[in-house]
Amino acid sequence: MGNESHADGISVVINTYNASRHLDRVLQSVGGFDEGVGCDMESTDDTVAIARRHGCRVVTFEKRGCNIVEPARQFAIGQASRPWVLVVDADELVPEALRRYLYEIIGSDGCPDGLWIPRKNYFMGSFLHSCYPDYILRFFRKSVTTWPPVIHTAPQVEGRVGRIPRNRKDLAFDHLANDSVGTILRKTDTYSDHELPRRRHKGYGTAALLVRPAFRFFKSYVIKRGFLDGRAGLIHAMLDAVYQFAVVAKLIEERRRQ
Repeated sequence: MGNESHADGISVVINTYNASRHLDRVLQSVGGFDEGVGCDMESTDDTVAIARRHGCRVVTFEKRGCNIVEPARQFAIGQASRPWVLVVDADELVPEALRRYLYEIIGSDGCPDGLWIPRKNYFMGSFLHSCYPDYILRFFRKSVTTWPPVIHTAPQVEGRVGRIPRNRKDLAFDHLANDSVGTILRKTDTYSDHELPRRRHKGYGTAALLVRPAFRFFKSYVIKRGFLDGRAGLIHAMLDAVYQFAVVAKLIEERRRQ
């Protein structure tokens, strides 16, 4: 890791589990920050060796249960020694322009306590207009931030939170994941299960089986301009609709069982 001259400093936190596929490129992209903390969940490949080769301080979070990712994030954030934290997934690249921007902003007057950062996503080899800017809250002041133990949740920042303008694509994370249709369908089954506790109070009925998937397709393909992505955009919009259908169907099934 590099040595940034700013007195405050930024720690980069990366949670890993068998993440060797992209990790070398990811760690190269964050080499200019003050500190790198790799929180490994008992990987069985060479993830830890790669992290140490790049100068990361590696800590271990025991792999127990199926929903350990978010608790592991809070644990990893707690290991950071700098007052500012940038959370990066093991398949996300941090552009040099973003690194410079973050150091400039923490050195400025009126700096926010957290920052939503855009992310560029890909599918079937194409950049997805429908998934941009895909804002994620990944940069924050450590002392005022907690990460709830709920899957796919955002950290809670006690203070002012800013947002990088969506037209600044040069500051966006580059998401290297390029999931296949099969992978997305498998994730749909897993993630929709985790969605149920947050949706039980909605009381979805038969109409929601049609309305929610239809609206999600329209939002992805038309409102968010998925039609610009050609056949990949159409397929991805349909998969978005399938996810909504799965959530509603599982809630109805759950109520019938009870």
